[in-house]
Amino acid sequence: MKIYLGTDHAGFKLKERVKQSLLADYFEVIDYGAFQYDKQDDYPDFIRPVAEAIAKDPENSRGIIFGFSGQGEAMMANRFPGVRAAVYDGGSDAIIVLSRQHNNANALSFGAGFVDEG
Repeated sequence: MKIYLGTDHAGFKLKERVKQSLLADYFEVIDYGAFQYDKQDDYPDFIRPVAEAIAKDPENSRGIIFGFSGQGEAMMANRFPGVRAAVYDGGSDAIIVLSRQHNNANALSFGAGFVDEG
């Protein structure tokens, strides 16, 4: 299973940390950027390719997208057929499990401004 990643500047640091963790656990990771911190970039440039990749095979693809709140990123991703993105902003981890079990979420949108790196 492939895991697609994408973020703008607001989630760049967290994306890099998550990416390293996934690679260390031998997941196949496809990173659509951002590849460097650039305060002028904008999330649609990085979220769109993640959503398009998931939409090609929604049952066997997963995405992790990042932004300051995670809300706009999830809204954009959810515009694509077959993409079901849920937002996580640092509350109970149960929301992640429930989103997968009960809503068949295949993308997780992190609110990097509210989630610590741990």
